[in-house]
Parts: sequence; C-alpha cells; structure tokens
Amino acid sequence: MDESLADSTCPLCKGAGFVHPVSASGHPDFSRVVPCQCIHKELEKEKLTQLQQYSNLGALSRLTFDNLLPAGRHGKTVSQQYFTQAYEAAKSFASNPIGWLILIGPSGCGKTHLSCAIANHRLSLAQPVYYIGVADLLEHLMSAYNSSSDITHDELLEQVKNTPFLVLDDLTMTVTTPWAKGKLEQLLDFRFNSQLPTVITTDVPIEELDKSLRGHLTDPELCQICVIQEESSLPSEHLGSLELELLRKMSFKNFDYKRLNLPPEQRQNLEQAFRTALNFAQCPQDWLILQGANGCGKTHLAAAIANHLRQAGKPVLFIVVTDLLDHLRSTFSPESRVSYDKLFEKIKRAPVLILDDFGEQSATPWAQEKLYQLINYRYNARLATVITTCLTLDEIENRISSRMVDPSLSLVFNIMAPDYRGDTRAAREAKSQQRYLRRGRSS
Repeated sequence: MDESLADSTCPLCKGAGFVHPVSASGHPDFSRVVPCQCIHKELEKEKLTQLQQYSNLGALSRLTFDNLLPAGRHGKTVSQQYFTQAYEAAKSFASNPIGWLILIGPSGCGKTHLSCAIANHRLSLAQPVYYIGVADLLEHLMSAYNSSSDITHDELLEQVKNTPFLVLDDLTMTVTTPWAKGKLEQLLDFRFNSQLPTVITTDVPIEELDKSLRGHLTDPELCQICVIQEESSLPSEHLGSLELELLRKMSFKNFDYKRLNLPPEQRQNLEQAFRTALNFAQCPQDWLILQGANGCGKTHLAAAIANHLRQAGKPVLFIVVTDLLDHLRSTFSPESRVSYDKLFEKIKRAPVLILDDFGEQSATPWAQEKLYQLINYRYNARLATVITTCLTLDEIENRISSRMVDPSLSLVFNIMAPDYRGDTRAAREAKSQQRYLRRGRSS
C-alpha cells in the first residue's frame, strides 16, 4: 500500500467511512454503524464549497470585517463617525439578520465592502447568502430570455427572490426603463412581504429614487438606513448659527433650572427638561423636540447640547430655521460660493442636527416643502435631531408633526416655564427699587 495513502487513512474508520457507536457502558455497539467524524468534516467542507459557489461572491470573498477599518479610511471626524455607525450596524446585522439594511453613500465610501463583509460572515456560519449587483441582475434577467441560456428568466428571478439572504449591490439612478423598474419592484415586493433578510447599497439618496422603488426602503418597521458620507467642505458661514457669541456661551453649567420665582411644578418641569437635554448630549440618538414659550430656555438647552458635543469633538450642526431658509435661498445667487444641492445635502445628512425656532417661517409653500424634505429624510434615516419650537404640534404641518410625535423615534418635551426675561426685568426693577429706598433713608 502507498505510504502517503496509509497515513491519510482515518484511524477510526480505516477508510471505510463508518464506525460502530460507543454504548453507555463504554464498549462499541457492533449492532449499529454511524458515519465517521471524518465524513462529517468532508460533508461540511463540501457544503461550504457549495455555499461559496452559490453566493456568487467570487473574488469579493476577500472583503471581510477583519480587513475593514471600523472608522473607515477617511481622516475627517464626520466621515469616521458615519462609517463607524454603519460598521457597527453591519456587524450586528451579520450576526442577527432581521429585516433590511440599507447602506447609502458615494462611490468609494466602503458600502460594498461592508455588504460583502456581511455576506462572508454569514458564509463562515455555514448560512446561505446570495450576492449580486443590480446592473448584473438586470443583464442576466434580460439574457435569460434567450433560448440558449443555461437558466430561464423565471428560474433566475425565483432564485433571487427566494434566497434566504440577499445582498443587492449598487441600486442606482440607471434603473430608468419601465421593464427594469418592474423587475426590481417585483423583487422588492416579494422580499418585503416575505420579510426576508436583505442588504441593499446605493449611492442615491432615498428620496431621489423612483417612488415605486423607495416605498419599501423607508418602512421603519423593516428597514434600517445607514448613511455613509465623506465630509463636504463648505464655507464657514454655512456651518450654522453656533458661531454667534451669545450661543457659544450657553452651556449646561450656566442654565438656571432653579428659578426660585417659579411655582414648584414649573421648577420641577424645567429641571426635568435640563436632565433630558443633558442625557441627549451625552448619548445623541433619535429625536428630541423642545416646546415652550419664547424665552423659556429651550434655545439655551439646544445650544448647550451643541456646545457639549463640540467640546467632546463630535460633529454637530446648529442652525436657526430662518437662517437655514435664507442660506438655501442665497445659494441660487450667481455669487454664491456653494451650490444649493451641496448645502442641503450637508444639512440633511449631519450626524446631529439642531433646528432652532421651528415656527411660522414655514408658511410659504417653498419653505414648507424644503422643511418637509429635510424632516422626512432625517426621519427615514433615523439621524439624531433636536428641534425647538414655540408652536404646538397642532400648529405644525401634519406631514412634519406626524413624524415628530412618532414614539419609536421622538421624545416631545413641553417646557412649562414662562419667559425668563421677565425674571430678569423683575430682578432689575427690584434692585432699582432697593437702591431708591436706600438713597431715601440716607438722605
């Protein structure tokens, strides 16, 4: 017998592939045979090979979490935070794939690597996954009509529709023909209704996709949206209102929630607002809506959140809504140094956005539409947002207020305290009166 063959023979089954199981007494049960463990290993190896071939990853099998930087390869803080959030979401989804994960970002931002890392992790767990680019899928479906094709159109579409785990890469604006839209809508409809785990990458903002395609991608019950974006460079005057001296001085340390002239209920409410804002600053996620009369302290708390995040080195954009609309209008000027699209994208995708004084300035149709686009994008993308307003929710356009009150995302806090400037006036008048009385006694 060849020596190398003898050395490779399993010592348990001697190459037969089957062994006698060991009974409870520790002795072989010669009345039965079971597959040897060497056969199990061969079967597992064969299964992994089959899964790898089925996955359609090919050379993309090299793209894993192990060779992916958690903060990405971009050196700017904002881009790193975007990528880190997407990286953590991808790892979590790879371990527990429930629903859909939507990765949005420009070409080269790392979204394909993230999606393939998810797929390769599933394969390492011996779980089936199928990867395909949208352009390739449509091309294969079209060629499958040819009688010489190895697979029919219906067989290919059924395979992609029913795969237990689908990675659909690079959903772009090139999907323009009615036939292509129809095929993708058919695919997304089926997987949506079946709630099959799906990863979709795209370089197109959700709201710019065809309505028939984006409908399922924005369902909050099924979809998680992660935006991956490189930080854009904008002139400093477009970075918000926080550069104003008064706002930069507003902090949690100098916020007076113990206004002694207030009734106990209002004082307790103001302290609770302080604690709520501080908690948001320490862990900025979801939405915080601060309502209250002018001067109640909501802008101070919002600015304190922004200053706290900036001091911690975290990106945040603070802007008064009237300034926001003025900035957007100014971009249409020939002298503008930044385009409308670039500025609006910067504001929409800010990791933390604080909109101060959301109110009656949204009365024009143009303003209403711009604010709705902004609110709707951040609602669908689940981006951390703070909004202050002196209006009640009933006074805000329904398309926007309905998103503000969604309990799965938003906390609405009504500050009961009156205008603090009245306290300041009263204090000044009291001091003036005291000085007047002292002069009278001295004379």
